Amino acid sequence: MHSKRSFMVLAAGLAGAAAVAAHAAPGSGRPELPAAYPQAWDVTFTQRASLRTGEGFCQPAASGASGLCYGKYHGFDPKKIIYAKGTRLFASTLPLACDIEMDQDVAITLRDGVKIYADVFRPAGQDRLPTIMAWGPYTKSVPQDPAWVYPKGMLDPSWISGLAAFETPDPGYWSCHGYTVVNVDPRGVDMSEGNMQSFGRVNAADGYEAIEWAAGQPWSNGKVAMHGSSWLGMVQYQIAALRPPHLVAIAPIGVHISDLYRDRLMKGGIPNTRLNTFLLRSMRGSNLYEEPSVTAQRHPLMNAYWEDKIADMSRIEIPMYLVGSYGLEIAAAELDGFHRVASRDKWLRITEKGLWNDQYTPENVEDYRRFLDRYLKGLDNGWERTPRVRMTVLDPGGRNQRHVPASDWPLPDTRYRKAYLDAATGTLSPRPVGAASSASYDARTGTAVFVHRFDRDTRLIGYLKLRLWVEVAGADDGDFFVTVQKTGADGKVLETAEGYKETGGRLRASMRALDAGRSKDFMPVHAFRKPERLRAGQVVPLDIAIAPTGMVWRAGQELRLTVAGDALKGVTAPSNAGRHVLHTGGKYQAYLQLPVID
Repeated sequence: MHSKRSFMVLAAGLAGAAAVAAHAAPGSGRPELPAAYPQAWDVTFTQRASLRTGEGFCQPAASGASGLCYGKYHGFDPKKIIYAKGTRLFASTLPLACDIEMDQDVAITLRDGVKIYADVFRPAGQDRLPTIMAWGPYTKSVPQDPAWVYPKGMLDPSWISGLAAFETPDPGYWSCHGYTVVNVDPRGVDMSEGNMQSFGRVNAADGYEAIEWAAGQPWSNGKVAMHGSSWLGMVQYQIAALRPPHLVAIAPIGVHISDLYRDRLMKGGIPNTRLNTFLLRSMRGSNLYEEPSVTAQRHPLMNAYWEDKIADMSRIEIPMYLVGSYGLEIAAAELDGFHRVASRDKWLRITEKGLWNDQYTPENVEDYRRFLDRYLKGLDNGWERTPRVRMTVLDPGGRNQRHVPASDWPLPDTRYRKAYLDAATGTLSPRPVGAASSASYDARTGTAVFVHRFDRDTRLIGYLKLRLWVEVAGADDGDFFVTVQKTGADGKVLETAEGYKETGGRLRASMRALDAGRSKDFMPVHAFRKPERLRAGQVVPLDIAIAPTGMVWRAGQELRLTVAGDALKGVTAPSNAGRHVLHTGGKYQAYLQLPVID
């Protein structure tokens, strides 16, 4: 037992239960679908708080604003419900445009005998329809009042019907446009049996089986897509990588994580478990839930368990429509899937809006429908003529440009230029710096700042990276955080109306070794296999990935690069002591690589 309420268990049940073997019919061509983690992985599962009918679970409200709620559980009650055209489920929501038939709490039996439950929505009296599936950890229970679920200002409740569970496609829209919508409570969620999985191949295998189940139902035309945001977007990569035969397209929104270790819990090798811990412990359910944050405390290096939570996007060849945004922290990895997914039929839209606002904005919903109509209904609607990339170019302090077209991401005409750090002047130079110099700061509280003033308008769109040469005086390791900001002539940081003002990255010095197979010139990826601590006086190179951005700097504005021991106060758990020393110039050519678009 790892804590008072935590247990090492197999995904199939409590300790002592027999391990469930991976399932694959001989000669079927179906991939092996594991139903449990190997016991050697030492995975922590924790008992959820009890599930009570009528109870919701929410994040604490911020001062002066409503908090985010994930939904209210309405109880287990398998039955058929007909929602009549014109029904308004809540005062603020959209009336239904057609009669909708809902089969509630439909059982899906998985390969190990575990039953999970789904709600199935379709236009009343119709069958042989394409299916959109949502797969999430919150609750599928509906109706849900969006004015209660989402913080004020995050979206307009009148855009949706009240039949949408948190972050799912709205059956009130999709069913009335000729789709069946299947919302699934995965293993361990609400009344679904088994223990809840946090990503990984067991969860993906369950999704594979649910898709094939849906494709075989009498109301299905055999074509299934996945759609949804955040967690409901993240799972799409791993499920699609197993290649369910009847999954024909995915439309993920805001995919914060495709590699749970690198993108979130141990980003840069620095523990970052607070959000994940809070989210999972907020949930309610009948069984246990996997708690990767606890596992990370015991297994902080990359291993087979963490590798299992990396989506193999090279196996995804079906059409994809991805929506993401720029961001320093949560949104930092949202655009990565586009250049990693193998599909030739893929589209990316980079938005400046908030996640849910963008997901449910009516014009965007129509855009998703054009994509899904093309691949699930076979309509010749001209979707392929849509630019492969449509992006927002941000101009903090000015006016953003929306729907700027491009043919690929990263942009094919990117010119990567190096701006060299000069500690003697605190500037960034377009040429290598001849004279060696250094800057140091208190590892816990200090910073080092380098600036460059643009003499003409310049667009930086894509991935940045920073090469540092560092020494840690008085310690054998150090955590390095970097931010890149745009400042006006007065030195004040500029931000957009949506609140975007910076990008950045981070790295623990002892985890500097690169994964050569995963790294690209524009994006260093670290191995995280073995710490390499620093000796006294040792100077080592760090290659730090910086989340992509799309910003324009006007002539006279400055780019400010800040290096610090903690740029995300209260978010991560850095471990610093002594002083950080940054070496520049001479044999230590430190530089910031910039994606310049002329």
